[in-house]
Amino acid sequence: MKLYQAYNLNIASEIPLPQLVETKGKPDVFINLNKTDEKLEHNGSDRCQGSIPGIGKFLIQNGRKILVNPEPGVEIDRLGIVLTGAVLSVILRQRGFLVIHASCVEINGNAVAFMGASGCGKSTIAATFYTHNYRILSDDIMPIKITPNSAIALPSYPSFKLFPKSLISLGEDTKKLSSVTHKSLKLSYNFTQKFQEKPLNIQKIYVLAKGKQHAIKNLKPQDAFIELVRHTRAINLMDSSESMSKHLSMCSQLIQKVSFCRFTRKPSLTDLPKLVKMVEDDLTQVNTRVLAI
Repeated sequence: MKLYQAYNLNIASEIPLPQLVETKGKPDVFINLNKTDEKLEHNGSDRCQGSIPGIGKFLIQNGRKILVNPEPGVEIDRLGIVLTGAVLSVILRQRGFLVIHASCVEINGNAVAFMGASGCGKSTIAATFYTHNYRILSDDIMPIKITPNSAIALPSYPSFKLFPKSLISLGEDTKKLSSVTHKSLKLSYNFTQKFQEKPLNIQKIYVLAKGKQHAIKNLKPQDAFIELVRHTRAINLMDSSESMSKHLSMCSQLIQKVSFCRFTRKPSLTDLPKLVKMVEDDLTQVNTRVLAI
């Protein structure tokens, strides 16, 4: 069993997770294979069962233990992606974090996030900031700790999942990179420098959208709330009214502490440097309502 670090947690796993960084210390979370025929059942808000066809069944307990019953012949890399994605998202939620579908970078000592659905460009934009010497907190999964005075973004692990054309546009040699899984079109881009290892206060969250021009516009609180719920990780596994009520409360608290903007952009890889400049300018203009180019 190896020990890995991600999301400010030490994760002991019987299943290899090569995309994570190995570490030493006391485990916070255990990932174990289900070596018996024990039936995986849901039993309360601190226990969550999930099943993914072709991958396996998962029992997630108390924010601390993950029991995995893999499908026969499942590829280890596919199993690892599910564990570090959807399954750890549930662990984080059980530990009291708000977990959203976003990538996050450090700008001037604060966390700035890009939230949206799959394919909207979260990873590509974050990777563009990386090539402009900004530090990265997370890619795709962003855990948030809500405190009385602030909202804090936790770091994930130093790796991007990007399509080859995005990496090429950023000047990377894709021949040296491997696929996320054997069937995935995306490539894994692991990095050792410019990873923000410590949590940071969140300054702003940009909700990504596609359009005919690049534009940044402030979001009303009610619209930001809808987007937060829409882009919550593993929200389909919230099957109790208590869990959903707590989640909605955290969304409301986050909106009170962090500003939200709609970030519309044209699908143009050549314009990526312009997007970095737009965000930099927007963060310096506290009262700007619309910024467009």
